[in-house]
Amino acid sequence: MDERLKEIINNSENIVFFGGAGVSTESNIPDFRSESGLYNAKQRYGRSPEEILSHSFFTRHTDVFFDYYKNNLIYTDARPNKAHRALAKLEAEGKLKAVVTQNIDGLHQKAGSRTVFELHGSVLRNYCMDCGEFYDLDYVMDDENCEGNIPKCRKCGGIVKPDVVLYEEALDEDCMMGAIRAIQQADTMIIGGTSLVVYPAAGLIRYFGGKKLVLINKQATPYDGQADLVINDSIGKVMDLD
Repeated sequence: MDERLKEIINNSENIVFFGGAGVSTESNIPDFRSESGLYNAKQRYGRSPEEILSHSFFTRHTDVFFDYYKNNLIYTDARPNKAHRALAKLEAEGKLKAVVTQNIDGLHQKAGSRTVFELHGSVLRNYCMDCGEFYDLDYVMDDENCEGNIPKCRKCGGIVKPDVVLYEEALDEDCMMGAIRAIQQADTMIIGGTSLVVYPAAGLIRYFGGKKLVLINKQATPYDGQADLVINDSIGKVMDLD
């Protein structure tokens, strides 16, 4: 682990980590907003990823939505990386109080993190839009449970929708409030793998009033000037505890 970061962690008692797509890309989950992601969506679907992953597109073109979703957002072979494991260890030691993530892959929990605020939901949770019956990811991905690409409820036949926040949809209020409370109580906030330009999630930084702000990202962010420590490198490499 970076020595400057280690010193900040050693002197902290209430750390919150806020992470974005860069945390998951090191587990070989590509960022759909990347140049290649944008190009592939345009080539195959003639639309941007943001349009395909919008509530209105889901409503109007549900079959196409699920075709894109299953092929571009689901990576069942992905495993937690060094950053996920380091955060879980810090939580087990009592240093880290919460993870706030924009990712939907569930890798923080798979690594052992317990207090995780998933701002954009999770692909691992799916619910019937009509009766509310819960389904796991395997059910959604099994063609036998689908009409075309659309997963259907075995109880009532309704559409099974991923518990993922689409564009045009509001973030879950309870999740947001929990994340805000955790950030307000933190003495150190570590932000990693995010450019801090996607709102409203990026706006959470304004709730932090603690002692140390750390930014870990390969590229510069609009908040670098406010940070006590900025590291432009891979988050897995920076947080490696091995």
